[in-house]
Amino acid sequence: MTHDWTDAKFETRAIHAGQDADPATGAVITPIYQTSTYAQEGIGNFKGYEYSRTGNPTRTALQEALASLEGGAWGLAYASGLAATQNLAYLLRPGDHVLLSNDTYGGTFRLFDKVLRNYGIEMTLADLSDLDAARAALQQNTKFVWVESPTNPYLRIVDIAGMAELLKGSNARLVVDNTFASPYLQQPLALGADFVLHSTTKYLGGHSDVVGGVVVGNDNEARETLAFHQNAAGAVPGPMDCWLTLRGIKTLGVRMERHSANAAAVAGWLLGQEEVETVYYPGLDTHPNHDVAARQMSGYSGMVSFTVRGGFEVAAKIVEETRVFTLAESLGGVESLIEHPAKMTHASTAGTGAEVGDSLIRLSVGIEHVDDQIADLERAFAVATSGRLAGMSTSLT
Repeated sequence: MTHDWTDAKFETRAIHAGQDADPATGAVITPIYQTSTYAQEGIGNFKGYEYSRTGNPTRTALQEALASLEGGAWGLAYASGLAATQNLAYLLRPGDHVLLSNDTYGGTFRLFDKVLRNYGIEMTLADLSDLDAARAALQQNTKFVWVESPTNPYLRIVDIAGMAELLKGSNARLVVDNTFASPYLQQPLALGADFVLHSTTKYLGGHSDVVGGVVVGNDNEARETLAFHQNAAGAVPGPMDCWLTLRGIKTLGVRMERHSANAAAVAGWLLGQEEVETVYYPGLDTHPNHDVAARQMSGYSGMVSFTVRGGFEVAAKIVEETRVFTLAESLGGVESLIEHPAKMTHASTAGTGAEVGDSLIRLSVGIEHVDDQIADLERAFAVATSGRLAGMSTSLT
């Protein structure tokens, strides 16, 4: 029996939407349909599925669940966040223009700057947290305004509703990469976005064990085109990947609450460190876009970035000395991660308008006990700055 979960609360939809008991066995958890093909009763006479690149029941469940969480009419899942980005880019034609944030994930920048330019797609950068700057950068041929909010890695906040209003009457469609916020904390479609994009690898999966992406929207005509490209290009997630992501989203609400609480505490601790120059966290009153974040988000997520005095040398020592915070790329898992964006996730932006400073460190604050997270950072700071380790009391020495 299929149930309608439209009116259910977020946490309930995360567990049930698209995930009714298996009709064949009654299994409560969506099965992993680990099959490449499906028996046909006659030529072209099949039971909804013919080949797993085109469709798979586990993927269908994931797509319906993610559409529900983002408040969209449909969702399409992909093999990675960049595969989802590429699929959206198939809506563009040579000569079209994309306005991209000058603070954006290095992989997104690389795709537009190093790949799609070769196919006649134009791209310019602007500070999209400044609506006046966005207005000035729009062109007659702008087809996408591509927003991250919070941005990666400086955690700027874009006024999504304001941007949607700005684009009214234009040919440009608003794409919001909602990866850093997750649908639990922010609903871009409700704020006027045309498409929402995620790397499901991050908070949606939540356990650092799967790579994937999704696009969610309401435009059914666009959905038909994107679904055709999803099948034709073939960058789809396997059933095990979809199952792992479904498993992850069931606990999204409780995880995001802990991520946000821990990150707020870590950001507050960083503010008091003399080695820290600037802390970037939208939950801080001192954040320049805090009022916008408070208006459009229900929490501030688990990402914290900060710059240190002493540049690359000190930053490198800090990221190499932590133990609770693992030095690794990616984000959004239950475990805390630390990285140096300029040399890692954003190396592709070097020498461009999206370049990241050498003194910047990015944290993905996990759901370990916050006391252990802060003790770990305190120890790493002490080692990196060579003066406070001796005699310091910490359970993590």
